Amino acid sequence: MSAPTAAPETTDRTSGPARLTSGRLPRFIEPIVLVAVAAAVALVLFVVTQHLNIAVWLVLTAVFYLIAIGVGSSIVENRRKAVDRVVRGIVTAFFVLAVAPLISTLWTVVAQGIKVVNWTFITSVGGSTFDPNTLAVVNTPGALQSIVGTLIITGIATLISVPIGILTAVYLTEYSLPTNPLRRTITFLVDVMTGIPSIVAGLFAFSLFALIVGPKAFSGFSASVALCVLMIPIVVRSTEEMIRLVPSELREASLALGVPKSTTIMKVVLRTAASGIVTGVVLAIARVVGETAPIFIAASFTDNFNANPFRDPMQTLAVQAYTAYSFPGKDIDASQAQAWGAALLLVILVVIFNLIARIVAKVFAPKVR
Repeated sequence: MSAPTAAPETTDRTSGPARLTSGRLPRFIEPIVLVAVAAAVALVLFVVTQHLNIAVWLVLTAVFYLIAIGVGSSIVENRRKAVDRVVRGIVTAFFVLAVAPLISTLWTVVAQGIKVVNWTFITSVGGSTFDPNTLAVVNTPGALQSIVGTLIITGIATLISVPIGILTAVYLTEYSLPTNPLRRTITFLVDVMTGIPSIVAGLFAFSLFALIVGPKAFSGFSASVALCVLMIPIVVRSTEEMIRLVPSELREASLALGVPKSTTIMKVVLRTAASGIVTGVVLAIARVVGETAPIFIAASFTDNFNANPFRDPMQTLAVQAYTAYSFPGKDIDASQAQAWGAALLLVILVVIFNLIARIVAKVFAPKVR
């Protein structure tokens, strides 16, 4: 009985025995190389040009970092790991490039708006007042009328749009057949409404109310109707997609127990998709709460406090930021500060809406073990 022979050693045609393992760079080599390359590029630029251009510095740092990490990894490790590190670096660079404008915008808004935003600014009605004693026009910073107008206009638009959008999505997914002409018509109209410019929605609302109440049709309710045109297609599309994600087995099990279809939709389908539906509604609100053109056309703007959405112009935070910056008063610095304050309050309002949406989505999400 012959002894078993050893397996032949695997060899590489060019470099002898093939390596089953390869070297490995240190764990934190990537941030170390990035810092070193950034410092070297900054030093060279400062020596050559006597000043540091941030944009050129960032671009050259990214390029030389990718070259350095690729060459080093290919020497110490292998070609596949080198390609992986280079591709990760490229993806990270494009991610930073996409996020940089957002971070820059938020930083600018917060840095400029925090100078003027305080409790007095939030609870005061801004505007210009004439002092008969000094015969001077005094600019009073304040955003109370804009905060109230934003909440009223957006709230009315939400109360109108959300039921219409959810019921339309339920009809498209649960009741209508794919060959139904009405379904095709509704789907086509929703697609068209999704791409409508916001200023067209404002012109539509103003024209509608001008035919009803006359040429002076500025009101908060008119602006809410304009926002409904923008909100409804978003609510329909997001709700429709969330309902389609509900497993059909849940519907079949409910119907097999003798539960009516309407109750199945209310208690099973919508309850299961509640988390996604709430997220879609919040996205729709965030889409319209910062709109300026339709509200500027339909509700105009005013420095007076007006909480009646059915008569007289009404102010919102977005319109206040636009008018204060585009049409400043005699004190330009005060007008610009008021614009930045309104912009910061608008950002804070959107953040609050998102936090509320997350809480509601967590409460209505299906409970699992």
